[in-house]
Amino acid sequence: MGSAHLYALRSPSVVVIGAGMTGILLAIKLREAGVTNLTILEKADRLGGTWRENTYPGVACDIPAHMYTYSFEPNPEWSHRFAHGDEIQEYFERVGRKYGVTNSIHFNEAVTSCVYDAGKWTVKTSKGRLVVADFVINSTGILHHPAKPDIKGIETFGGAMFHTAEWDHQVDLRGKRVGIIGTGSTAAQVIPEVAKIAGKLSVFQRTPQWLLPLGNKDVSEREKEKLRKNPIKLLRLRKFYMWAISQLLTKAVTGHKLQNVLFSTICKLNLKLSVRDRALRAKLTPNYTVGCKRIIVNTTFYPAIQRDNVELVVDRIDSINPTGIKTRDGRQHDLDVLILSTGFNPVAYMRPMEVIGRDGLHINDAWKDKIRTYRSLCMPGFPNNFLMLGPNSPIGNYSVIEMSEVQCNYILQIIERWRRAEFDAIEVTEAATRRFAETIKAGMSKTVWVGGCQSWYLDGDGDPILWPYTWDRWEREMATPEMADFTTQKFASGGSVIVPEERVAS
Repeated sequence: MGSAHLYALRSPSVVVIGAGMTGILLAIKLREAGVTNLTILEKADRLGGTWRENTYPGVACDIPAHMYTYSFEPNPEWSHRFAHGDEIQEYFERVGRKYGVTNSIHFNEAVTSCVYDAGKWTVKTSKGRLVVADFVINSTGILHHPAKPDIKGIETFGGAMFHTAEWDHQVDLRGKRVGIIGTGSTAAQVIPEVAKIAGKLSVFQRTPQWLLPLGNKDVSEREKEKLRKNPIKLLRLRKFYMWAISQLLTKAVTGHKLQNVLFSTICKLNLKLSVRDRALRAKLTPNYTVGCKRIIVNTTFYPAIQRDNVELVVDRIDSINPTGIKTRDGRQHDLDVLILSTGFNPVAYMRPMEVIGRDGLHINDAWKDKIRTYRSLCMPGFPNNFLMLGPNSPIGNYSVIEMSEVQCNYILQIIERWRRAEFDAIEVTEAATRRFAETIKAGMSKTVWVGGCQSWYLDGDGDPILWPYTWDRWEREMATPEMADFTTQKFASGGSVIVPEERVAS
Protein backbone atom coordinates (compact mmCIF):
# COMPACT_ATOMS: atom_id res chain seq x y z
CA MET A 1 0.00 0.00 0.00
CA GLY A 2 3.01 2.23 -0.17
CA SER A 3 4.46 4.92 2.05
CA ALA A 4 1.11 6.69 2.44
CA HIS A 5 -0.12 3.64 4.33
CA LEU A 6 2.99 3.46 6.49
CA TYR A 7 3.43 7.10 7.39
CA ALA A 8 0.31 9.20 6.92
CA LEU A 9 -2.82 7.29 7.75
CA ARG A 10 -5.66 9.67 8.50
CA SER A 11 -7.92 8.97 11.45
CA PRO A 12 -11.60 8.87 10.46
CA SER A 13 -14.44 9.55 12.85
CA VAL A 14 -17.09 6.85 12.59
CA VAL A 15 -20.58 6.60 14.06
CA VAL A 16 -22.08 3.13 14.40
CA ILE A 17 -25.84 3.17 14.96
CA GLY A 18 -27.02 0.13 16.88
CA ALA A 19 -25.28 -2.26 19.27
CA GLY A 20 -26.73 -5.57 18.24
CA MET A 21 -24.76 -8.39 16.65
CA THR A 22 -23.58 -6.21 13.74
CA GLY A 23 -22.74 -3.15 15.82
CA ILE A 24 -20.59 -5.22 18.19
CA LEU A 25 -18.76 -6.73 15.22
CA LEU A 26 -18.12 -3.33 13.65
CA ALA A 27 -16.77 -1.90 16.90
CA ILE A 28 -14.32 -4.77 17.26
CA LYS A 29 -13.12 -4.78 13.66
CA LEU A 30 -12.86 -1.00 13.29
CA ARG A 31 -10.66 -0.81 16.36
CA GLU A 32 -8.52 -3.69 15.13
CA ALA A 33 -8.04 -1.74 11.90
CA GLY A 34 -6.81 1.29 13.86
CA VAL A 35 -10.01 3.33 13.83
CA THR A 36 -10.21 4.73 17.36
CA ASN A 37 -12.49 7.75 16.90
CA LEU A 38 -15.60 5.63 17.18
CA THR A 39 -19.04 6.50 18.57
CA ILE A 40 -21.53 3.67 19.16
CA LEU A 41 -25.12 4.76 19.75
CA GLU A 42 -27.77 2.37 21.08
CA LYS A 43 -31.43 3.24 21.67
CA ALA A 44 -31.90 0.60 24.41
CA ASP A 45 -30.29 0.14 27.81
CA ARG A 46 -28.07 -2.79 26.81
CA LEU A 47 -26.58 -4.40 23.73
CA GLY A 48 -27.96 -7.46 21.95
CA GLY A 49 -30.47 -6.25 19.37
CA THR A 50 -32.87 -9.01 18.32
CA TRP A 51 -31.87 -11.28 21.18
CA ARG A 52 -32.30 -8.53 23.75
CA GLU A 53 -35.78 -7.69 22.52
CA ASN A 54 -37.25 -11.12 21.82
CA THR A 55 -37.81 -12.95 25.09
CA TYR A 56 -40.96 -14.91 24.27
CA PRO A 57 -41.23 -18.53 25.49
CA GLY A 58 -39.38 -20.91 23.20
CA VAL A 59 -37.30 -18.25 21.45
CA ALA A 60 -34.35 -19.81 19.65
CA CYS A 61 -32.23 -19.36 16.53
CA ASP A 62 -32.94 -21.51 13.48
CA ILE A 63 -29.28 -21.46 12.43
CA PRO A 64 -27.10 -24.14 14.10
CA ALA A 65 -25.52 -22.61 17.19
CA HIS A 66 -21.91 -23.54 16.44
CA MET A 67 -22.25 -21.67 13.15
CA TYR A 68 -24.07 -18.73 14.72
CA THR A 69 -20.94 -17.18 16.22
CA TYR A 70 -18.33 -14.67 15.15
CA SER A 71 -15.57 -16.45 13.22
CA PHE A 72 -12.99 -15.08 15.67
CA GLU A 73 -14.96 -16.04 18.78
CA PRO A 74 -16.14 -19.67 18.61
CA ASN A 75 -18.27 -20.96 21.47
CA PRO A 76 -18.07 -24.54 22.74
CA GLU A 77 -20.65 -23.85 25.46
CA TRP A 78 -23.90 -23.98 23.47
CA SER A 79 -26.37 -26.27 25.23
CA HIS A 80 -28.51 -27.06 22.15
CA ARG A 81 -28.07 -27.55 18.43
CA PHE A 82 -30.20 -24.42 17.94
CA ALA A 83 -29.31 -21.97 20.69
CA HIS A 84 -32.00 -20.50 22.92
CA GLY A 85 -32.40 -16.75 22.94
CA ASP A 86 -31.04 -16.17 26.44
CA GLU A 87 -27.85 -18.08 25.60
CA ILE A 88 -27.34 -16.03 22.44
CA GLN A 89 -27.87 -12.80 24.38
CA GLU A 90 -25.31 -13.93 26.96
CA TYR A 91 -22.86 -14.78 24.17
CA PHE A 92 -23.07 -11.27 22.72
CA GLU A 93 -22.81 -9.70 26.17
CA ARG A 94 -19.73 -11.81 26.88
CA VAL A 95 -18.11 -10.82 23.56
CA GLY A 96 -18.95 -7.17 24.22
CA ARG A 97 -17.20 -7.29 27.59
CA LYS A 98 -14.20 -9.28 26.35
CA TYR A 99 -13.42 -6.87 23.52
CA GLY A 100 -14.13 -3.70 25.48
CA VAL A 101 -17.17 -2.75 23.44
CA THR A 102 -19.81 -2.61 26.18
CA ASN A 103 -18.24 0.17 28.24
CA SER A 104 -17.90 2.42 25.20
CA ILE A 105 -21.52 2.27 24.02
CA HIS A 106 -23.81 5.26 24.53
CA PHE A 107 -26.91 3.48 25.80
CA ASN A 108 -30.45 4.88 25.89
CA GLU A 109 -29.49 7.24 23.10
CA ALA A 110 -31.43 6.88 19.87
CA VAL A 111 -30.41 8.67 16.70
CA THR A 112 -33.00 11.17 15.55
CA SER A 113 -31.26 12.54 12.44
CA CYS A 114 -28.19 12.21 10.23
CA VAL A 115 -27.43 15.11 7.88
CA TYR A 116 -24.63 15.14 5.29
CA ASP A 117 -22.62 18.11 4.10
CA ALA A 118 -19.30 18.20 2.23
CA GLY A 119 -17.81 14.94 3.46
CA LYS A 120 -19.20 15.10 6.99
CA TRP A 121 -22.26 13.67 8.71
CA THR A 122 -23.87 15.47 11.63
CA VAL A 123 -25.64 12.95 13.82
CA LYS A 124 -28.18 14.15 16.37
CA THR A 125 -29.36 11.94 19.23
CA SER A 126 -32.38 11.80 21.52
CA LYS A 127 -30.23 13.35 24.25
CA GLY A 128 -29.44 16.37 22.10
CA ARG A 129 -25.88 15.25 21.40
CA LEU A 130 -24.36 16.29 18.06
CA VAL A 131 -21.65 14.07 16.64
CA VAL A 132 -19.81 15.10 13.48
CA ALA A 133 -18.37 12.10 11.66
CA ASP A 134 -16.66 11.12 8.43
CA PHE A 135 -18.64 7.87 8.17
CA VAL A 136 -21.99 6.59 9.40
CA ILE A 137 -22.70 2.87 9.53
CA ASN A 138 -26.31 1.83 10.14
CA SER A 139 -26.36 -1.47 12.01
CA THR A 140 -29.99 -1.10 12.98
CA GLY A 141 -31.02 -4.66 12.15
CA ILE A 142 -33.68 -6.19 9.95
CA LEU A 143 -36.54 -7.39 12.13
CA HIS A 144 -36.84 -4.83 14.90
CA HIS A 145 -40.03 -2.88 14.08
CA PRO A 146 -42.95 -5.11 15.21
CA ALA A 147 -45.79 -5.20 12.69
CA LYS A 148 -49.19 -4.85 14.32
CA PRO A 149 -52.19 -6.12 12.34
CA ASP A 150 -54.72 -3.63 11.05
CA ILE A 151 -57.84 -5.43 12.27
CA LYS A 152 -61.11 -3.66 12.94
CA GLY A 153 -61.70 -3.16 16.64
CA ILE A 154 -58.25 -4.28 17.81
CA GLU A 155 -58.03 -1.29 20.15
CA THR A 156 -61.20 -2.41 21.96
CA PHE A 157 -59.91 -5.75 23.26
CA GLY A 158 -60.39 -5.84 27.02
CA GLY A 159 -57.84 -8.48 27.97
CA ALA A 160 -54.05 -8.47 27.91
CA MET A 161 -52.65 -8.02 24.40
CA PHE A 162 -49.03 -7.85 23.25
CA HIS A 163 -46.69 -8.62 20.34
CA THR A 164 -44.28 -11.54 20.66
CA ALA A 165 -41.37 -9.07 20.37
CA GLU A 166 -42.81 -7.14 23.31
CA TRP A 167 -43.67 -10.10 25.51
CA ASP A 168 -45.40 -9.15 28.74
CA HIS A 169 -43.93 -11.51 31.35
CA GLN A 170 -46.30 -10.12 33.98
CA VAL A 171 -49.24 -11.85 32.27
CA ASP A 172 -49.87 -15.33 33.66
CA LEU A 173 -51.17 -17.60 30.89
CA ARG A 174 -51.88 -20.61 33.09
CA GLY A 175 -55.44 -21.83 32.60
CA LYS A 176 -56.33 -18.82 30.44
CA ARG A 177 -58.13 -18.64 27.11
CA VAL A 178 -55.29 -17.51 24.84
CA GLY A 179 -55.40 -16.49 21.20
CA ILE A 180 -52.35 -16.31 18.96
CA ILE A 181 -52.58 -14.59 15.59
CA GLY A 182 -50.02 -16.01 13.16
CA THR A 183 -48.26 -19.29 12.43
CA GLY A 184 -44.85 -18.11 11.20
CA SER A 185 -41.45 -19.04 12.57
CA THR A 186 -41.94 -17.18 15.86
CA ALA A 187 -45.42 -18.62 16.39
CA ALA A 188 -44.09 -22.11 15.71
CA GLN A 189 -41.81 -21.65 18.73
CA VAL A 190 -44.35 -19.88 20.94
CA ILE A 191 -47.38 -22.11 20.36
CA PRO A 192 -45.89 -25.34 21.83
CA GLU A 193 -44.87 -23.47 24.99
CA VAL A 194 -48.18 -21.68 25.48
CA ALA A 195 -50.13 -24.86 24.73
CA LYS A 196 -48.54 -26.54 27.75
CA ILE A 197 -50.09 -24.09 30.21
CA ALA A 198 -53.09 -22.42 28.59
CA GLY A 199 -56.57 -23.65 29.40
CA LYS A 200 -57.59 -23.18 25.76
CA LEU A 201 -55.36 -21.98 22.92
CA SER A 202 -56.90 -20.68 19.69
CA VAL A 203 -54.40 -20.32 16.85
CA PHE A 204 -55.54 -18.01 14.04
CA GLN A 205 -53.79 -19.03 10.85
CA ARG A 206 -53.77 -16.97 7.68
CA THR A 207 -51.24 -19.06 5.74
CA PRO A 208 -49.81 -22.49 6.66
CA GLN A 209 -46.05 -23.05 6.68
CA TRP A 210 -43.63 -25.75 5.59
CA LEU A 211 -41.68 -27.28 8.48
CA LEU A 212 -38.27 -28.95 8.33
CA PRO A 213 -38.02 -31.58 11.09
CA LEU A 214 -34.60 -30.93 12.60
CA GLY A 215 -34.83 -31.51 16.33
CA ASN A 216 -33.18 -29.18 18.81
CA LYS A 217 -31.08 -31.84 20.50
CA ASP A 218 -29.19 -31.16 23.71
CA VAL A 219 -25.42 -30.85 23.66
CA SER A 220 -24.12 -32.96 26.54
CA GLU A 221 -21.42 -31.84 28.95
CA ARG A 222 -19.20 -34.55 27.50
CA GLU A 223 -19.60 -33.12 24.00
CA LYS A 224 -18.93 -29.59 25.28
CA GLU A 225 -15.75 -30.76 26.99
CA LYS A 226 -14.53 -32.33 23.75
CA LEU A 227 -15.13 -29.04 21.93
CA ARG A 228 -13.38 -27.05 24.67
CA LYS A 229 -10.29 -29.25 24.49
CA ASN A 230 -10.21 -29.49 20.70
CA PRO A 231 -10.65 -26.16 18.88
CA ILE A 232 -10.07 -27.94 15.58
CA LYS A 233 -13.12 -30.14 16.23
CA LEU A 234 -15.14 -27.02 17.01
CA LEU A 235 -13.98 -25.37 13.78
CA ARG A 236 -14.84 -28.48 11.77
CA LEU A 237 -18.34 -28.53 13.25
CA ARG A 238 -18.82 -24.89 12.28
CA LYS A 239 -17.58 -25.55 8.75
CA PHE A 240 -19.84 -28.59 8.39
CA TYR A 241 -22.92 -26.52 9.21
CA MET A 242 -21.77 -23.76 6.85
CA TRP A 243 -21.34 -26.29 4.07
CA ALA A 244 -24.68 -27.95 4.75
CA ILE A 245 -26.64 -24.70 4.70
CA SER A 246 -24.85 -23.09 1.76
CA GLN A 247 -24.76 -26.20 -0.42
CA LEU A 248 -28.11 -27.71 0.52
CA LEU A 249 -30.64 -25.33 2.03
CA THR A 250 -29.52 -22.10 0.31
CA LYS A 251 -29.29 -23.82 -3.05
CA ALA A 252 -32.72 -25.37 -2.50
CA VAL A 253 -34.31 -21.91 -2.50
CA THR A 254 -32.19 -20.35 -5.26
CA GLY A 255 -33.09 -22.53 -8.22
CA HIS A 256 -31.14 -25.77 -7.76
CA LYS A 257 -33.62 -28.54 -8.54
CA LEU A 258 -31.99 -31.48 -6.78
CA GLN A 259 -31.76 -29.66 -3.46
CA ASN A 260 -35.27 -28.25 -3.81
CA VAL A 261 -36.71 -31.71 -4.48
CA LEU A 262 -34.89 -33.03 -1.42
CA PHE A 263 -36.26 -30.39 0.95
CA SER A 264 -39.71 -30.46 -0.62
CA THR A 265 -39.89 -34.21 -0.10
CA ILE A 266 -38.73 -33.96 3.51
CA CYS A 267 -41.19 -31.19 4.40
CA LYS A 268 -44.16 -32.85 2.73
CA LEU A 269 -43.40 -36.23 4.24
CA ASN A 270 -42.95 -34.60 7.65
CA LEU A 271 -46.45 -33.12 7.46
CA LYS A 272 -48.00 -36.40 6.32
CA LEU A 273 -46.35 -38.46 9.04
CA SER A 274 -46.82 -35.92 11.83
CA VAL A 275 -50.51 -35.05 11.33
CA ARG A 276 -52.72 -38.10 11.01
CA ASP A 277 -56.06 -36.30 10.89
CA ARG A 278 -56.75 -35.59 7.23
CA ALA A 279 -58.93 -32.53 7.83
CA LEU A 280 -56.33 -30.91 10.09
CA ARG A 281 -53.54 -31.87 7.70
CA ALA A 282 -55.40 -30.17 4.85
CA LYS A 283 -55.59 -26.97 6.90
CA LEU A 284 -51.84 -27.17 7.55
CA THR A 285 -50.87 -27.83 3.93
CA PRO A 286 -49.45 -24.78 2.12
CA ASN A 287 -50.42 -24.13 -1.50
CA TYR A 288 -47.04 -22.68 -2.42
CA THR A 289 -43.57 -24.00 -3.19
CA VAL A 290 -41.44 -25.20 -0.29
CA GLY A 291 -39.10 -22.31 0.58
CA CYS A 292 -41.28 -19.52 -0.84
CA LYS A 293 -41.68 -18.45 2.78
CA ARG A 294 -38.77 -19.04 5.13
CA ILE A 295 -38.67 -22.77 5.91
CA ILE A 296 -39.39 -23.26 9.60
CA VAL A 297 -37.01 -25.57 11.45
CA ASN A 298 -39.21 -27.19 14.08
CA THR A 299 -40.34 -30.51 15.53
CA THR A 300 -42.71 -29.29 18.27
CA PHE A 301 -45.38 -27.34 16.37
CA TYR A 302 -47.26 -30.28 14.81
CA PRO A 303 -47.61 -32.17 18.13
CA ALA A 304 -48.75 -28.95 19.85
CA ILE A 305 -51.40 -28.07 17.27
CA GLN A 306 -52.94 -31.54 17.82
CA ARG A 307 -53.34 -31.16 21.58
CA ASP A 308 -56.87 -31.38 23.00
CA ASN A 309 -56.70 -27.79 24.33
CA VAL A 310 -55.54 -26.30 21.01
CA GLU A 311 -57.76 -25.25 18.10
CA LEU A 312 -56.50 -24.21 14.67
CA VAL A 313 -58.77 -21.51 13.26
CA VAL A 314 -58.45 -20.93 9.52
CA ASP A 315 -61.51 -18.76 8.97
CA ARG A 316 -60.47 -15.17 8.36
CA ILE A 317 -60.71 -12.71 11.23
CA ASP A 318 -63.58 -10.29 10.79
CA SER A 319 -62.98 -8.10 13.84
CA ILE A 320 -61.70 -7.91 17.38
CA ASN A 321 -64.07 -6.93 20.19
CA PRO A 322 -63.73 -6.45 23.97
CA THR A 323 -64.11 -10.15 24.70
CA GLY A 324 -62.23 -11.76 21.83
CA ILE A 325 -62.17 -12.35 18.08
CA LYS A 326 -65.04 -12.74 15.65
CA THR A 327 -64.26 -14.70 12.49
CA ARG A 328 -66.00 -14.31 9.14
CA ASP A 329 -68.06 -17.45 9.67
CA GLY A 330 -69.83 -15.48 12.43
CA ARG A 331 -68.23 -17.38 15.29
CA GLN A 332 -67.10 -15.59 18.46
CA HIS A 333 -63.82 -16.77 20.05
CA ASP A 334 -63.74 -15.52 23.64
CA LEU A 335 -60.23 -14.79 24.92
CA ASP A 336 -58.50 -13.62 28.07
CA VAL A 337 -55.15 -12.92 26.34
CA LEU A 338 -54.35 -12.05 22.73
CA ILE A 339 -50.81 -12.56 21.42
CA LEU A 340 -49.78 -10.99 18.12
CA SER A 341 -47.23 -13.13 16.30
CA THR A 342 -47.52 -10.99 13.21
CA GLY A 343 -43.89 -10.38 12.34
CA PHE A 344 -41.99 -7.20 11.63
CA ASN A 345 -41.64 -4.44 9.08
CA PRO A 346 -38.53 -5.74 7.28
CA VAL A 347 -38.01 -2.71 5.03
CA ALA A 348 -37.86 0.02 7.66
CA TYR A 349 -34.08 -0.42 8.04
CA MET A 350 -32.63 2.68 9.72
CA ARG A 351 -35.92 4.56 9.71
CA PRO A 352 -37.80 6.29 11.37
CA MET A 353 -34.67 8.35 11.98
CA GLU A 354 -34.31 11.25 9.55
CA VAL A 355 -31.48 10.70 7.07
CA ILE A 356 -30.63 13.57 4.70
CA GLY A 357 -27.89 13.01 2.16
CA ARG A 358 -26.21 15.03 -0.57
CA ASP A 359 -28.11 18.10 -1.83
CA GLY A 360 -30.76 17.69 0.86
CA LEU A 361 -32.00 14.29 -0.36
CA HIS A 362 -34.21 12.70 2.31
CA ILE A 363 -34.11 8.91 2.60
CA ASN A 364 -37.91 8.75 2.32
CA ASP A 365 -37.73 10.62 -1.00
CA ALA A 366 -34.86 8.46 -2.24
CA TRP A 367 -36.91 5.36 -1.45
CA LYS A 368 -40.41 6.64 -2.25
CA ASP A 369 -40.73 4.52 -5.39
CA LYS A 370 -38.42 1.65 -4.49
CA ILE A 371 -35.91 0.79 -1.78
CA ARG A 372 -32.66 0.70 -3.73
CA THR A 373 -29.14 -0.08 -2.62
CA TYR A 374 -25.93 -1.22 -4.22
CA ARG A 375 -24.68 -4.54 -2.87
CA SER A 376 -27.08 -4.13 0.05
CA LEU A 377 -24.72 -1.57 1.59
CA CYS A 378 -24.50 1.68 -0.36
CA MET A 379 -27.12 4.20 -1.45
CA PRO A 380 -26.75 6.77 -4.25
CA GLY A 381 -27.07 10.25 -2.81
CA PHE A 382 -25.72 9.20 0.61
CA PRO A 383 -21.91 9.39 0.58
CA ASN A 384 -19.84 7.76 3.34
CA ASN A 385 -22.98 6.03 4.63
CA PHE A 386 -23.50 2.26 4.83
CA LEU A 387 -26.52 0.09 5.59
CA MET A 388 -25.64 -3.26 7.11
CA LEU A 389 -27.86 -6.22 6.12
CA GLY A 390 -29.74 -4.10 3.65
CA PRO A 391 -32.02 -5.36 0.86
CA ASN A 392 -30.71 -8.27 -1.20
CA SER A 393 -28.43 -9.59 1.49
CA PRO A 394 -28.49 -13.42 1.35
CA ILE A 395 -30.74 -13.66 4.38
CA GLY A 396 -32.72 -16.68 3.16
CA ASN A 397 -31.78 -19.43 5.62
CA TYR A 398 -28.17 -18.33 6.21
CA SER A 399 -26.37 -16.83 9.19
CA VAL A 400 -26.57 -13.05 9.45
CA ILE A 401 -23.29 -13.12 11.38
CA GLU A 402 -21.51 -14.49 8.32
CA MET A 403 -23.14 -11.81 6.17
CA SER A 404 -22.11 -9.05 8.54
CA GLU A 405 -18.49 -10.21 8.61
CA VAL A 406 -18.32 -10.13 4.82
CA GLN A 407 -19.96 -6.68 4.69
CA CYS A 408 -17.71 -5.39 7.47
CA ASN A 409 -14.61 -6.40 5.51
CA TYR A 410 -15.97 -4.58 2.45
CA ILE A 411 -16.51 -1.38 4.43
CA LEU A 412 -13.08 -1.58 6.05
CA GLN A 413 -11.46 -1.64 2.61
CA ILE A 414 -13.27 1.56 1.66
CA ILE A 415 -12.36 3.26 4.93
CA GLU A 416 -8.75 2.19 4.44
CA ARG A 417 -8.69 4.06 1.11
CA TRP A 418 -10.08 7.14 2.88
CA ARG A 419 -7.32 6.84 5.48
CA ARG A 420 -4.76 6.86 2.68
CA ALA A 421 -6.29 10.18 1.51
CA GLU A 422 -7.53 8.81 -1.81
CA PHE A 423 -10.80 10.70 -1.23
CA ASP A 424 -12.87 12.46 1.41
CA ALA A 425 -16.27 11.31 0.18
CA ILE A 426 -17.33 8.20 -1.71
CA GLU A 427 -20.73 7.56 -3.24
CA VAL A 428 -22.08 4.74 -5.37
CA THR A 429 -23.28 5.79 -8.82
CA GLU A 430 -26.86 5.57 -10.06
CA ALA A 431 -25.67 3.44 -12.97
CA ALA A 432 -24.00 0.88 -10.69
CA THR A 433 -27.09 0.74 -8.47
CA ARG A 434 -29.27 0.16 -11.53
CA ARG A 435 -26.98 -2.61 -12.82
CA PHE A 436 -27.07 -4.31 -9.43
CA ALA A 437 -30.88 -4.21 -9.44
CA GLU A 438 -30.93 -5.73 -12.92
CA THR A 439 -28.60 -8.52 -11.78
CA ILE A 440 -30.89 -9.26 -8.86
CA LYS A 441 -33.98 -9.27 -11.07
CA ALA A 442 -32.36 -11.58 -13.60
CA GLY A 443 -31.64 -14.20 -10.95
CA MET A 444 -34.88 -13.92 -9.03
CA SER A 445 -37.07 -15.73 -11.57
CA LYS A 446 -35.29 -19.01 -10.81
CA THR A 447 -35.83 -18.83 -7.06
CA VAL A 448 -38.68 -20.24 -4.97
CA TRP A 449 -39.45 -16.77 -3.56
CA VAL A 450 -41.58 -16.05 -6.62
CA GLY A 451 -43.57 -19.22 -5.91
CA GLY A 452 -46.87 -17.54 -5.20
CA CYS A 453 -46.82 -16.65 -1.51
CA GLN A 454 -46.89 -13.53 0.62
CA SER A 455 -43.99 -13.20 3.04
CA TRP A 456 -41.68 -10.73 4.76
CA TYR A 457 -39.20 -11.53 1.99
CA LEU A 458 -41.19 -9.21 -0.32
CA ASP A 459 -41.05 -5.43 -0.58
CA GLY A 460 -44.04 -3.16 -1.17
CA ASP A 461 -44.06 -4.08 -4.86
CA GLY A 462 -44.02 -7.79 -4.14
CA ASP A 463 -40.37 -8.18 -5.18
CA PRO A 464 -38.13 -10.38 -3.01
CA ILE A 465 -35.49 -8.42 -1.09
CA LEU A 466 -33.10 -11.37 -0.92
CA TRP A 467 -29.99 -12.51 -2.80
CA PRO A 468 -31.06 -14.88 -5.61
CA TYR A 469 -27.72 -16.61 -6.14
CA THR A 470 -25.44 -18.85 -4.09
CA TRP A 471 -23.64 -17.84 -0.92
CA ASP A 472 -20.29 -18.54 -2.63
CA ARG A 473 -21.06 -16.07 -5.40
CA TRP A 474 -22.12 -13.37 -2.94
CA GLU A 475 -18.98 -13.85 -0.87
CA ARG A 476 -16.82 -13.74 -4.02
CA GLU A 477 -18.44 -10.59 -5.37
CA MET A 478 -18.16 -8.87 -1.99
CA ALA A 479 -14.45 -9.64 -1.58
CA THR A 480 -13.22 -6.32 -3.04
CA PRO A 481 -15.06 -3.07 -3.81
CA GLU A 482 -15.31 -2.25 -7.52
CA MET A 483 -14.09 1.33 -7.35
CA ALA A 484 -15.35 2.03 -10.87
CA ASP A 485 -18.87 1.81 -9.41
CA PHE A 486 -18.24 4.82 -7.17
CA THR A 487 -17.59 8.53 -7.53
CA THR A 488 -15.22 10.21 -5.09
CA GLN A 489 -14.55 13.75 -3.93
CA LYS A 490 -11.83 15.59 -2.07
CA PHE A 491 -12.40 18.72 -0.03
CA ALA A 492 -10.10 21.42 1.26
CA SER A 493 -10.01 19.98 4.78
CA GLY A 494 -9.60 16.30 5.52
CA GLY A 495 -9.33 14.12 8.57
CA SER A 496 -6.58 14.27 11.13
CA VAL A 497 -3.29 12.47 10.43
CA ILE A 498 -1.68 9.80 12.58
CA VAL A 499 2.11 9.56 12.32
CA PRO A 500 3.25 6.15 13.56
CA GLU A 501 5.79 6.07 16.40
CA GLU A 502 8.44 4.41 14.23
CA ARG A 503 8.31 7.37 11.86
CA VAL A 504 8.68 9.82 14.75
CA ALA A 505 11.63 7.88 16.13
CA SER A 506 13.43 8.00 12.84
